[in-house]
Amino acid sequence: MPDAVPRQSGEGIIVEPVPKSVMSGNPAVIALLDRARLDTESGQREAAGASLERGLRIEPRNAWLWLELAQLRLAQGQYAQAIALARKSISFAGRERRLLALDWRVIGNARVAQGNAAEAEQAFKLATELEQSAKSEADLGF
Repeated sequence: MPDAVPRQSGEGIIVEPVPKSVMSGNPAVIALLDRARLDTESGQREAAGASLERGLRIEPRNAWLWLELAQLRLAQGQYAQAIALARKSISFAGRERRLLALDWRVIGNARVAQGNAAEAEQAFKLATELEQSAKSEADLGF
């Protein structure tokens, strides 16, 4: 089963949440992530953002949490912040190609929303390459 699946929403392309077990082994962070997801589902995005930010105070190098916050800011229309947060996630992602691909998809979607088609295309191209590389690794059992 893939970690995340892009889907269409009324606000553009968003990414399904990554399983919590991939994101953190810390029960406090998982509880904050649960709260953030419930708040997001009920339309309380500011509360969701506050929960994610608390999680990041506990695990400031957790690239998955940075991605989750970037996706939230993208959905809120805060495109420059979404890009900055996705880049922060990239800085901590190491060689996690699926995570990197998701980060680049956030950047691409934000660039589209900003009207920057050229940079969006570059971001989507990189995301696709990373996804293909991740799939190849998975097929080989890495």
